[in-house]
Order: sequence, then structure tokens, then C-alpha cells
Amino acid sequence: MMEELPPQLKHMVAQYQQTQQQAQALATQRQHLELTMLETKKAIEELEKTSPETPVYRSVGSILVRANRDELKKELEEQRETLELRVKTIQRQEERVVERLKELQQKLSEALRTRQSDFQS
Repeated sequence: MMEELPPQLKHMVAQYQQTQQQAQALATQRQHLELTMLETKKAIEELEKTSPETPVYRSVGSILVRANRDELKKELEEQRETLELRVKTIQRQEERVVERLKELQQKLSEALRTRQSDFQS
């Protein structure tokens, strides 16, 4: 079918496919960040449940290293805030790409309808 389409329509189809891929990549990236943010929130909650005397550890590579509770909590809070900002940024990008996808889909539909009616005439 692509061989039958004029160059302008082929270009629109290619743009649509590229935009679809971009939307999928952003969705995957957002999901990954949301999962990381959820894990960070859970770590903060667990840290708050433990008593001040309980030793805490952080993972460094393949080993655990004892950590200062307050410093670790502060670091986790900063990481959570950063992740929240990144998720919001990706969501905005994703919304723009999805809107572009809708526009391209509408233009393609119109172009194909026009082309189909030209063939029927």
C-alpha cells in the first residue's frame, strides 16, 4: 500500500509512526520513573517506622553499607522530589505527543478519505 501513496502521504504516515514510537517511549519512561518513585516512597515509609536505634543500611553496588539515618532520609526525600518533577515533565511531553498523534491521525484520515473519493470519481 505504501508504494501506491503519494510522497506527501507517505511522509505523513512516517511521521505518524515516528510519533507513535515517541509516545510509547515516553510512556515506558514515565512508568519506570513512577515505579522508582513508588519504591523511594516505600523506603521512606519503612525508614520512618524503624526506631532511631535501629541501624540502617544503603545498597552500594553489590554490598550494604551502614548509613546515617537522617542523611539517608534527607537523600531519599530529595530523590523523591526529583522523581516527581521528572514524572510531571514526562507527562507534559507525553500529552503534547499524544495531541500531535491525534492531529496527524485526523490529517491522515482526511487525506485518505479525499484520496479514496478521488479514486471513486
